[in-house]
Amino acid sequence: MHKEANAAVQRAIDTALSEHGELGLQVAAYHQGRLVVDAWGGIARPQTGEPMDGNTLICPFSVTKAVTATALHIQAERGLVDYATPIAKYWPEFGVHGKERGTVYDALTHRLGLPFMPADVDVQLMCDWAWMTTQLAKMHPLFEPGTRSAYMSLTFGWVIGEIVRRTDPKQRAFSQFVAEEICAPLAIDSLWLGAPESEWHRVAALDAPPEAPVTDPSYRPDNWRALAHPPAVQASQGAYALPQVWGACLPGSGALMNARSGARLFAMLAGRGTLDGVRLLSASRVSTFHAPRPPVDWDMTLGAPHRGSVAGFWLRGTPNMAPVGTNPCVFGHPGFGGSVGWADPEEDFAMAIFHNRLYGGGSSGKRGDGRALVMIAEAARRALGVIG
Repeated sequence: MHKEANAAVQRAIDTALSEHGELGLQVAAYHQGRLVVDAWGGIARPQTGEPMDGNTLICPFSVTKAVTATALHIQAERGLVDYATPIAKYWPEFGVHGKERGTVYDALTHRLGLPFMPADVDVQLMCDWAWMTTQLAKMHPLFEPGTRSAYMSLTFGWVIGEIVRRTDPKQRAFSQFVAEEICAPLAIDSLWLGAPESEWHRVAALDAPPEAPVTDPSYRPDNWRALAHPPAVQASQGAYALPQVWGACLPGSGALMNARSGARLFAMLAGRGTLDGVRLLSASRVSTFHAPRPPVDWDMTLGAPHRGSVAGFWLRGTPNMAPVGTNPCVFGHPGFGGSVGWADPEEDFAMAIFHNRLYGGGSSGKRGDGRALVMIAEAARRALGVIG
C-alpha cells in the first residue's frame, strides 16, 4: 500500500460523503502492478446503517462489460475468435434476418443493430441465459450491421458472452469461463457473474434517484434507451436488488464485485496484459484497446456521440468517463449511476471507483453530480505522481 496515496484518497472519500451527497464508496488503485489504494467509507445499507467496507460487493452495472470484453479478447488471443468474422460462424442460429452480416467487431463496437431487449422480457427471463440468447438470435436488427451506432446497454453481454461460450473448447457457462480464465489466474477473489448465495450478505443496497430513469422525460416509451433498458429490468434498486439477479449471469450489467477486484482486472490491462507474472493477453493486443472506434458517430441509444474503442471499452471525452483524466491512452468502462474503472498502460495505473448512490437523469443537489469521483481520482494521481 502507498501510505500517502491511500490517505489522500481517504480524505477525498470523506469529503465526497460529507459534501457531495455520496452514500457509500469503495476505491482501489494499482500502480506498477502493486495495490496502492484500498479505501472506503459511508453506508452499505441505509435500511440497517451497515457500513461500507472493502469487502462489500457492489453492482457497478456496465463496468461489467469490461470483464466480458476481456473474456472475448482472451479467445481471440488463443486464435479461437477473429474480430472480422461474422458472428454466425460461431453461432449459426444468430445468422438470420440480416444479422448474418454482423461481425464480432460490430458487436464489440455497438454497431450490430441489436440494442433492444426482447419485448416480453422480465426479471425471471432476463436471468435465463438460454432464453435470452435464443430470443436475440431470432431478432431483426434495427439497421444493417456496421452502418450505425446503437449502444447495447444489456444485450452486449449475451451476444459477446455467447460467442465466448460457443468458441470455448470446454463449452463452459460464461460465468464459469470468467471464474476460471480471468479470476482464478489473476487471484481475483470477489468478482462474480452470478454470485453464490453464500456471498449475498455482502451486497450493498443501491440508492437511485426517484426521478431516474423511467420517469425522466427522455425515457418516452418510443425512446431507444427505454427499449434497450425497459422498465421491467431497469438498472436501479428494483430488479438489481433481487437475490435472483445477484445469482444470475448478466454479462452486460450485472456483475457483483468490490473495487479491489475490479481494479485488479484493470491492473492486468494497465500492465499490457500481465499482472504478477501471469499473462492473459499479449502486449501488442492490449496496445490497440485505446484506439478510437471509427467513426465517432451519433449513438441512437445514448443520444450522444459514442466515444468507444475498437475493443469494446470507453475512452475519455464523455461525462461518465470524467474521472479517468485526459491521457489519450486510457480506456475503461463506466456503469449506470456513476461507477467506473479504467486502465492507463502508459502510466501502468488502474483504478476502480464504485458507489451505491446512483446518479441519474435529472438528479442534482446533495445527491451528487459526479464531481466527487473526479476529485477522488485526482487525489490518487497527484499522490502517486501519475500524469492524467
